[in-house]
Amino acid sequence: MTGWANNGAAPPPKTVSQSRVIMAHMMLPQDANPAGIVHGGVVMKHIDDAAGVVALRHTRGNVVTASIDRLDFHTPVFIGNLLILKASLNLVGTTSMEVGVCVESEDLKTGEIRHTASAYLTFVALDESHRPRAVPPLLLESDEERRRNRQAQDRRRLRLAEKSHETTCRTPGVCPTAQR
Repeated sequence: MTGWANNGAAPPPKTVSQSRVIMAHMMLPQDANPAGIVHGGVVMKHIDDAAGVVALRHTRGNVVTASIDRLDFHTPVFIGNLLILKASLNLVGTTSMEVGVCVESEDLKTGEIRHTASAYLTFVALDESHRPRAVPPLLLESDEERRRNRQAQDRRRLRLAEKSHETTCRTPGVCPTAQR
């Protein structure tokens, strides 16, 4: 199956708000190192989960993480903090989509909320044979959504250029940056 489930017709557009998600998780001792700071890998898993929910909501079918374009940690998360993940679509292609995730941590005793991390993930929609399949187009409704979409298009161009460079560098003797 190469097209959309309804006889190959193009899927109807969906808005960003139709798939947006906010998830929250209490950070517990098993999530942290001996100093009480939550492991980055724990935060990364929650980021991937939140982004996956967004992609699944948009496609209503199987999706897989193709890449994490960038993940920046800004402040630590501690045992007892509430980890809050806000995820939404930035860009939709033919079979793939970029999801942005903003991570905050809330000190439940003081109410202080800090921006903890940000990440951009690319997901690919799969059919029943695990082949890429078409995804619904994205209907942008606000100036903020249009701005995020433009920025995502710029990131996509950079990803594709890097991918082209990586492909070239897999050929022995061709990569201009390889050490000799």
